[in-house]
Parts: sequence; structure tokens; C-alpha cells
Amino acid sequence: MASIVKILRVLADPNRLRILLLLKGEELSVAELQEILVMGQSTISTHLSQLKQAGLVEDRRAGKSNLYRLKQSEAAQGILSSLLAEAREEIPEAATDQAAARLVLRKRQDKMRSFFDSVAGRLGRDYVPGKSWKSLAEALLRLMPPMVIADLGTGEGAFALLLAQRAAQVIAVDTSLKMIEVGREQALRNGIDNVDFRLGDMEELPIEDAAVDLVFFSQSLHHALHPARAVDEAARILRPGGRIVILDLVKHRFEEAHELYADEWLGFSETEMETMLHKSGFTNVQTSVVHKEPETPQFQTLLAVADKLAETAPPELTSQD
Repeated sequence: MASIVKILRVLADPNRLRILLLLKGEELSVAELQEILVMGQSTISTHLSQLKQAGLVEDRRAGKSNLYRLKQSEAAQGILSSLLAEAREEIPEAATDQAAARLVLRKRQDKMRSFFDSVAGRLGRDYVPGKSWKSLAEALLRLMPPMVIADLGTGEGAFALLLAQRAAQVIAVDTSLKMIEVGREQALRNGIDNVDFRLGDMEELPIEDAAVDLVFFSQSLHHALHPARAVDEAARILRPGGRIVILDLVKHRFEEAHELYADEWLGFSETEMETMLHKSGFTNVQTSVVHKEPETPQFQTLLAVADKLAETAPPELTSQD
């Protein structure tokens, strides 16, 4: 922080006070300050340089411009708070400056709106920095209550490790010992201790009856020799009121999948999935196609969600006279 003498000398100029009043409300660039104050670029830059040297403003890079704002330190805020309140009353241009600033900010918003107008209808197909399905999944996971979750056909456990961030426990089952070993190594490397990797078959799960709250099949059911048996097993290990979620392929004709991906089944139709879930005793069955890949063979993803019936108390017996 500069000396109080230097600060007072810098604040003695009414134009610098006008700049401070503007920056108190919003970050602004040199070009925007020019438009508001109707001053040359060199004049604005000189004022900002002196305010910066006095420790009253700071800047950050935003694209091709620098945006200036009041210094966030307590010392700077303490010096300026009461002084700017009085300056607003004494400087006749202050009200006009604020009105001009609102117009400039509207132009900035209009520029942003113009960009989104130009990409409307194709935004999801274009690259958007920071937007990913993984980040959305992580956000949605935060909304889940802590539960015991079974990830059946877990593979290397990537999904199980993601679920573990919120779950009370994840039981991850796979038939491949190598996959289980990789999953355990990744859990150890990331310090995750609430995933229990178990070697076993989806059709004969190494999990006790009514032990979990949620069952996931994530692109694994089409690897089961008997998918209906795997769904029956899911019903067995679910507690009453628990839920099953299946993500799998929509029925397709890409026969090479048998050899390329060791697929036992070429996906499932919505009717087949609903029938299978109903036969296993699930209720509130909902299915929908949630994704279609643009590349050939254009695999589609089927989502199915259903509930296991909650236990109901037996009707009370009434004595007859």
C-alpha cells in the first residue's frame, strides 16, 4: 500500500475519483471507461496507472483487454468507502457516469447474447470449454443421498470410483480378476476406501439378500449369458424400496460387436427391457433412448429405471364377536 500522502495526492484529481466511483460498481476496461467518460485512451491509462501505483485499483486479463476494479484489500476498502460516498455527492458528473456505465454494460451483455444467438441449435455439438458429461455427472452425484450401491459388471471400476465420492459404500462386481485388480489399484492410488471390489458373476452375485439401496448396470448387461437372471439377482440384493438403473445399448445389427467387444447380446429393445424388469418384480419401470452416437454404426444408449416394491405391513386381523 502506498503512503497516505501519495494516496491523497492521487485522489485529489476529480477525474480519478470518477473512475473510482465507476470501478466501485463494476469491472471495466480502458475502452469502456473511454466511452463512459469521453476521454482519450492515454488519459484513462495514465489515471489508471497512478491509481494502481497507489494501491487503489487492480486489474485482470480478460481476452484482449484488461478489466480494472477497486483493490479488494481491506486497507484500500477502508480508505475509499467513506471518501467515495462523499465524492458521489460532490462530483456533478457522477450520476451521468453511472447511467453511461449501465449502457456500456448492456452492450457487453448484448455481445454475449449475440454469440449465443449465433450458436443456438448447435451449441451441444460444438466444443464448450469446461462442459463435459463427467463434470455434469459429478454435480448430479452431489444430489444423491449416501447409499450402498452395487456396480455390476464394473470393469476397471471407473464408474464405481465416481460413485464412491458420494456413496456410503460401493460393491463393485466383475468376472475378470485382472479388471478387479486394476480397480483395486486405482482405488488405493486415489485413497478411496469405500469401494469393495468382488470377483463374481452378475448371474450369481457375491452379495447378500437385501443388502444394497441402488443397483447399476452400466453397459454390462449385454455381456451376461442370461440377462434376465442378472436382473433377478439385482432384485434379490436390493432392499425393499430400492432402485435399479440400467444403461445399455439399444438393439442393433452390428454383428462384429460379438468379436470386437465380447458382446453376448446385440443390445435390447425398450419392450424387451421393460418385460425383463416386470418379470423380476420391479415396478414404476421407465425406459428411454438417451443418446445416439454420430459415428457408424451409430450405437444408441438405452436407459431403464425401476423400483423394487417396498414392504407393506400385513393387514390387521379383527376379531369377530
